[in-house]
Amino acid sequence: MNTDLGTFTVRALDPSPSSRPGSSGSGSMSDAELVHSWVTHPKASFWLMGDARLQDVEREYMAIAANPHHDAFIGLHNGEPAFLMERYDPAEVELKGLYEVEPGDIGMHFLVAPTDTPLHGFTHAVITTVLETLFADPSVRRIVVEPDVRNTAVHALNKAVGFEVLREIAKPEKTALLSACTREQFQAAREGEAR
Repeated sequence: MNTDLGTFTVRALDPSPSSRPGSSGSGSMSDAELVHSWVTHPKASFWLMGDARLQDVEREYMAIAANPHHDAFIGLHNGEPAFLMERYDPAEVELKGLYEVEPGDIGMHFLVAPTDTPLHGFTHAVITTVLETLFADPSVRRIVVEPDVRNTAVHALNKAVGFEVLREIAKPEKTALLSACTREQFQAAREGEAR
């Protein structure tokens, strides 16, 4: 996606451990090291991984890579890693048994990398990229999310791109605000922004 802020793309996350035999030692971070630095940052408190070790993050994303119902991606801004995106089948992962899954539902998580030089509108551009990526699959009719009820910043962002709150749900790790966005709701929000 091209925006006034630059180009946003996604690629598959490589969960391989950072200490791969034969690694060049060039100093570039593995995806696991990048994600570890993001999820343990204080701004990522709602990811509940603040105390995670690198090995914990590697294990988590190796498990996601092995799960046929869950995928992880690194989001790029002008070719540089800038956000994390996860896609999951809510009938099998995260929300299994917690709500009435509809045909064409897909779940998602996203996390913007912490930065010392924030760009106005950046997070909005990221979530827009995430939704465009998910809706590029014609089988996806609705995106569902389950952020923590206390995460007011993401609730406002979700509303801005077309999400509608369905209800609160109790998950083992949090009370979540189950919300959904249809393709039509997302398109209406995009058209509203263009006016």
